[in-house]
Amino acid sequence: MLSENSFNPKILVLATEACAYPGADAVGKAHLEYGANVYVLRVPSPVLFPEDFYLRCYARGIDGILIAACGSDCPYRGAYDRLAARIDRLTTRMKTGGLEIQRIRLTAICTVCIKAYLKEVGQMDEQLRALGPVNRPLAEQLRIAARAQMREAAHVHAA
Repeated sequence: MLSENSFNPKILVLATEACAYPGADAVGKAHLEYGANVYVLRVPSPVLFPEDFYLRCYARGIDGILIAACGSDCPYRGAYDRLAARIDRLTTRMKTGGLEIQRIRLTAICTVCIKAYLKEVGQMDEQLRALGPVNRPLAEQLRIAARAQMREAAHVHAA
């Protein structure tokens, strides 16, 4: 078993280019920092990613995902509500499949929310250290099931 100090969780931050990414960038401009185990991906909107994307990240070694979105200030109409619904479905799948739902968090971060951004990253890091490494084989099984369900739904919709 790994000790709490030997595990360094990999955290993926999906940061919206309109709100959260400028907030993350402001952390660097303020000469503040967070761990090198945090990988920030600048995205137009996280709603672009299907459920199996998150599960694939876990299967490939990402221990936690922080979705730093614009919240109700999203420039894309209805995108945040669709994203929240998708994350609800994902966490239900994770919970019923045995993968800890604390590995994903949806939060709203604004362009100048330096303290909020650092707090969210710090809390995610702390939670993941307590949980330990992600169960990659389980995440892969859940990803395969999610993908099959998406294909089935698309087939039914097309018919």
